[in-house]
Amino acid sequence: MRPTIFLAAAAAAAAATPAAAQTITQVSTAPKAPVTWTIDPVHSELTFRVRHLLGRVNGTFGEWKGSIVADPAMLSAGQATIEVNVASIDTRNADRDKHLRSADFFDVEKYPTMTFTSRRLVQDGQKLRLEGDLTLHGVTKPVVLTGAYAGKITDPWGKERLAFEASTTINRKDFGLTWSKVQEGVALVGDEVEISVALEAVRN
Repeated sequence: MRPTIFLAAAAAAAAATPAAAQTITQVSTAPKAPVTWTIDPVHSELTFRVRHLLGRVNGTFGEWKGSIVADPAMLSAGQATIEVNVASIDTRNADRDKHLRSADFFDVEKYPTMTFTSRRLVQDGQKLRLEGDLTLHGVTKPVVLTGAYAGKITDPWGKERLAFEASTTINRKDFGLTWSKVQEGVALVGDEVEISVALEAVRN
């Protein structure tokens, strides 16, 4: 009798085990619903750098906005958008800024905004790559920005923030910005423009 009772009990336990185990180990691997992060302009910076004769000129844009829509656990497969008020350009020289706003360069009366919309966003650890479309001076071209993801943190006021830096280099003539002069065989304004963004975004 005892062996029979023992075997019956063991069989009953074995029959119950898969269901119990399934309940314990059944964890969803589906990605979390994407959330929106709004760029904090006070703690972000959009800058550019271009050659002037043998030196360099650095500039920034004072008015811009944007957002990132992504899985809070991983930026990959997310989307980033940025819109810039081109008239807010600042190179620390009023006369030069006025010239840059004119039809010789950005022609802000006709093309007041510059935009970037990512088509692909890839995060690999701290490495970050954004592939997207840059629209400038009425021309849209594909660009690739590479940089570093700093991570996420909760600020003292309970708001979750993320931050990253990325940069790219464009040829301004590809966007119809062709004005220049030559001084002793050297271009007054270089063709290549380095664009960098260092942003901090707040979860909505």
